[in-house]
This record gives sequence, structure tokens and C-alpha cells, in this order.
Amino acid sequence: MSGNSVIPPQELRLHAPLLDAYLRYFEDGITSFSTPGHKQQAALLDLGLGKVVDADIPLYGGLDEMKLTNGTLAAAEKLAAECWNADWARFSTGGSTHGNQALILAIATPGAKIAITRTAHRSLISALVLGGVEPIWLTPEIDEATGIPLGISTAELSRALEHSPTAVFLTEPGYLGTLSPLRELIDLTHERNIPIIIDQAWGAHFGFHPGIPPHAMELGADAMVTSIHKNLPGYCAASLVVANTTRISAARLEQSFEATHTTSPAGAPLASIDGVRALMQLRGHELIQNLLQNIAHFKNDLKEHFGFDLFIDPDRFAPGSFDATKLVIQTHHFGGDGVAIERALTSHGVRVEMADRDTIIPIVTVADDERSFTILANALKASIIAQAPRAVATALSWRISPTFGVSIREAFFSSSEMVSAVEAAGRISADLIAPYPPGVPVVTPGEVLTQEILSGLAEVAAEGVRIAYSTDPTLATYRVLEK
Repeated sequence: MSGNSVIPPQELRLHAPLLDAYLRYFEDGITSFSTPGHKQQAALLDLGLGKVVDADIPLYGGLDEMKLTNGTLAAAEKLAAECWNADWARFSTGGSTHGNQALILAIATPGAKIAITRTAHRSLISALVLGGVEPIWLTPEIDEATGIPLGISTAELSRALEHSPTAVFLTEPGYLGTLSPLRELIDLTHERNIPIIIDQAWGAHFGFHPGIPPHAMELGADAMVTSIHKNLPGYCAASLVVANTTRISAARLEQSFEATHTTSPAGAPLASIDGVRALMQLRGHELIQNLLQNIAHFKNDLKEHFGFDLFIDPDRFAPGSFDATKLVIQTHHFGGDGVAIERALTSHGVRVEMADRDTIIPIVTVADDERSFTILANALKASIIAQAPRAVATALSWRISPTFGVSIREAFFSSSEMVSAVEAAGRISADLIAPYPPGVPVVTPGEVLTQEILSGLAEVAAEGVRIAYSTDPTLATYRVLEK
């Protein structure tokens, strides 16, 4: 396996103005008489607290002067726009949640319709409430062999376009690494001269190596949001929003971004976006090549140990329709319980991103080296015991077809009441409810709680999966609209 060479200490910061400003702040020995209140010396009050906050500096009075006279953030965002084939870019410390909400507000008017992937993250559902927008749900095709969503077909998008949406908003790649035929979908949308936006939160590494898919802007999307902290070595909640302003107003983009962002952004996430962008421009091909080689060695090692492929094979999908760095274990092949395996992995000091009965996802990135892959391989070998295979099952998040009750916004602001699970069937949900991860809604506010949904959620919860965003996470009761 290949190792990762290291850029000389000063080189990366020469290409990253925010990263340079962050490091220079500490080198210059600034004595601050502005926020944040820890003044980078909380360790004088408590050592543990100091370890958490003393490397924290703000944008205002940290990465730049209070009046932003140096234009450091603007310079870094211009470099990002150029890197991702855009003419507008902003850095967010609110994660892709903020980016999704800002983009919805930038393209929507109250009462408008937007075609949206049903398997979208819950942040998009919240954005629909904020914007007063109605979704035209796009249902992904399901792969019969694996039970996972493949993406949105051109036929499904064509159906939605007949309802005259003002925009299309897709989630690409999906949580399990699959992608729709994006170039065709983008061209189809642009034939009607409407914008198409991509939530590419799980694809920040795209476009830097031919062995993985191109990023959405390279394919012609009008805007894209991506998480720098998911698949790249950025700070938690560091997110990037980029756009081309032919079909989207630059003024609306700016207004919507600022309306939903904090006025006190932390410097470290911002500096990390800039530093990661420079890192990938300078060494992205090399780093991803190393990652792909490590993954190939890792998979071969486990195949030799178990006698079968543990992970979904990217080659079973069409070229460009699966992220080759995504590791997806489907436990039905060997009769395993993913939640039980997750507990065993934890006992070996390994935490994975996601586990339910049928699926385990360990996230690997360019920051993983031979040592971390070996640790994961050894933990999997010690945690998995092959048993009789069982039939493939499509997860609840992917198989539900929603039943409309009232609009999401109406449900959000309506009076509600708690009822027992037995009484909830047929009632309209006031909550968004989603197994987490991945945070894909099984039901949204305004949709009917069918018996299929209630039984499916109870089953998933009994398997040990966290049920997120429900008022009662035990699911003994449900919050529904008052009759």
C-alpha cells in the first residue's frame, strides 16, 4: 500500500490565504480585546477547557480585521469558486444543512414547487418549511440485487418536470454511494431553462481523480453544496456552497446565505475549507490514488480471510454511478446482524459511521493510512461470524412512498397532539421522523402515518437503530395534527 507524502510546512499556506491568516494569528502573538471570551487562554482557568477552546479564533478580529479590511475570506472564496468551476462561492460554518437551506431560499418563492429527491437529507425538509415551498418528490430506482437506491432516472425526472417546478434539487451521491445519471438529468433540466442544484455533501472529494466521479459543477449543475468534513480532512460543520449565476440570482444567493448563517463564524472551520481546497488542488490525485490502492488491498485481505466479498462491488454499477471510495457492507450475504457487529467493533475500539441490521458503513478518507486500514480489517475479522445468508431487504428509508396529508409548512405551524402508536395510524404527522444515520425521512410533517410506516419504524427501533427528530424517540407515542 502507498503512504502519503507530506507537503513542506510552509507550502500549503502559501496557496491558502485563510489557513495562512489562522496560523499567522498565533505567530504574531495577538492580544485580543474582542470576542471570543476565552481570549485563547482559557487554560489559565482550566486546563481541560483550554484544550478545547484555546485554538479557536473568529473570522472577525481573527482571520481578518474586525472590518474585514484585508478581504481574506473573499480571496479564499474566489479560489474555491475557480477550483469548483463556479463564479460564486461561500464558506459555511453551519454544515451542508446551512448550505441546503440557503440554496432553497435563493431559488424559491412561497408556494412554488421544486422537484426534490425523496431520499434527501432532513435539512432540505427544513428548508421547505422556511421557504414555503412544495416538493415534487422524485423516487429513486431500487437495485433488486442489493436493495439500495440507484438514483433518479431520466424518466422519473421527466415526469416531475411536467408539473412545472421552478427548480430541481438532487442529492448526489446518495448515502450509500450511488449516483443518478447526472449529466443527462442536468441537460434535461436545462432544456426548460430552470436551475438544477446538487446536494453533494458526500462528494467533496469528487473531481480530483478519474477513478471517482466528477463533481456536479463539472457536469453543468447550477449550484452545489458539499461538506468538507465528511470525505475530506476539514473541520466539523465546514461546508462549501458554489454556484453559477446564469439561472440563479447572485444577489438572492448572497442574501439567502447571510440570512441563514451565523454572524459570528469560527475561524478554524473557515481556514480548514481553504486549506483542504489547496491540499486537493496540489495533491488530490495523489491522495485519492493512495486511498484507492489502500481500499483495494483492504478488500482483498478481507476476501481472503472470509472467502467472500464483504463490500458492495463498485463494478456492478454503471461507470460513474458509484463512489469507489464508499465501503458498504451488506450483512444479509453472511447472515449477520449489523447492529450487533457494530457493538463488537466498538469493543475493539472501532467506530463506524452507520449500522442497522442489514448495512454497515465505515467511512474511509484520504486521511486514513495503512495503520487505520489494518485496525479496521482486524476489528472486522474479529467481529463478523458468517451464518446462513438471508434475503436482501430494502431499508425503510428507501422503500416508503409518502401519502400526502397537508403541506409541510402547514403541518409545521399547525396545532398538534400526542397520541399512542396504536391511535396514530391514518393521522397526519407533525414530526419529521428518520432513522439516523442516514437522516433520510421516513415521514415528513404533513404526511400520513400509515401502518407500513408505523410497523417499519417500530421494527427498526427494536433492532437498535436511533430514531431521530421524533418528539417521542421511543415511538410509544406520536405527535400528530389535531383533528
